[in-house]
Amino acid sequence: MDLYARINILGGLSVRLPRGGLDEAIALDNDPIGRARSWVKQGVDYLHVVDLDAAAYRDYRNRDLIGQLVDAIDLPVQVAGGIRSEGEAERLISAGAWRIVMGTAAIENQIMVWDLCREYPDKIVVSLDVRPDEEIATQGWTQNSGRFLEEVLIEMSSAGAVAFLVAEAGRDALSDAPNLQILAEALATVEEPVIASGGVRDLEDLRGLLQLEANGRRLGGVVVGREVTAGRFTVEEAKDVLAGGGPLRAPGGISSTRTSVGVQSLSSALEFYGEILGFDQVRSPSQGVVAAVVQAAPGQQIELVEGGTARPDTLVFQVEDVERWKDHLSNTGVSTAVTSAGLEIVDPDGLVIRLESD
Repeated sequence: MDLYARINILGGLSVRLPRGGLDEAIALDNDPIGRARSWVKQGVDYLHVVDLDAAAYRDYRNRDLIGQLVDAIDLPVQVAGGIRSEGEAERLISAGAWRIVMGTAAIENQIMVWDLCREYPDKIVVSLDVRPDEEIATQGWTQNSGRFLEEVLIEMSSAGAVAFLVAEAGRDALSDAPNLQILAEALATVEEPVIASGGVRDLEDLRGLLQLEANGRRLGGVVVGREVTAGRFTVEEAKDVLAGGGPLRAPGGISSTRTSVGVQSLSSALEFYGEILGFDQVRSPSQGVVAAVVQAAPGQQIELVEGGTARPDTLVFQVEDVERWKDHLSNTGVSTAVTSAGLEIVDPDGLVIRLESD
């Protein structure tokens, strides 16, 4: 499963789109080529460059910049955005684009896409933004096409598309889980590689995409961007996960207050609360005091005291998403029990910890 890095270009700037709308675009820097070099240095497999001016405004001011970007780096570059004519397709392919991506055009001008697939074999990727009911959205999620995922996949596969980018229209990748049902439907429908293009929240979502299978087929890749720049994980960690390993990070979202917990072994407790539950250590043991403080968030702390006797009957944490915690704990090999009150686990000293929905 390959790792693609997204670069959005708007007015010559690298930008981030928090919820997909251009009116909310946040400038990251004025050097998309430098950003591309950074992604290459970090170790991604491919670049996915989106020309937002061309896509939204039919303004092709960034095309020369994209050509310079393609020339400047030693990595295949896939270009998307505003490719609505054979002339624009030829222009980008002649400029060295590894592949070009057709979105709205694949719905509204399929004859052109058929022609391009014949003229440029292995160059045309079709991007589909899919609503939860599997209707295809066009024009940057603003229009309903009246066409649905399965039929468009079959048509564009017959046309000769080399791969498909599939995302759920309207999803915020930093807060909403990937729509595995839509991706599984795509995998089951076509033989060409299917690439998850909507991004992921964290490494656990990445693992979920890696494990997704339909009709014996798995995803060919995933596109990431702001989840890396926002610090959710690194490219190195993502590559490790896609290779079948990588770190196991707790989903977070724990809410608690300051609590003192006696433990038999401080080192074992720190490993459990840090590596399994994702707490940060904010105070280390001092001379003559075998205790440490860990926290889920500022002001939400647990004091672990080796040999201490203060222990609640049950430690209760409010969490944002119990199901994600269940998946995480399963991946880390921690036994869980589902009760009417929430999800229960046991720490190394036998203390029952319950995770409840907040």
